[in-house]
Amino acid sequence: MVKINGEQHDVSGKTVSEVLAELGYNEKGVAVELNEEILPKCNYASTVLEDGNSVEVVRFVGGG
Repeated sequence: MVKINGEQHDVSGKTVSEVLAELGYNEKGVAVELNEEILPKCNYASTVLEDGNSVEVVRFVGGG
């Protein structure tokens, strides 16, 4: 199980890109922190999540 934004998800073995798509996130509008370190967008497709990982997904919100 992988903790994503505080909730457990059974996504071990999937890439960050796959999980973002599965959860309905647009890669261009989010930042991902994996185990307390910012993950560069260029690594989303090649980074495979493992049991025990902790992921935080932050959406960019515009406003004025």
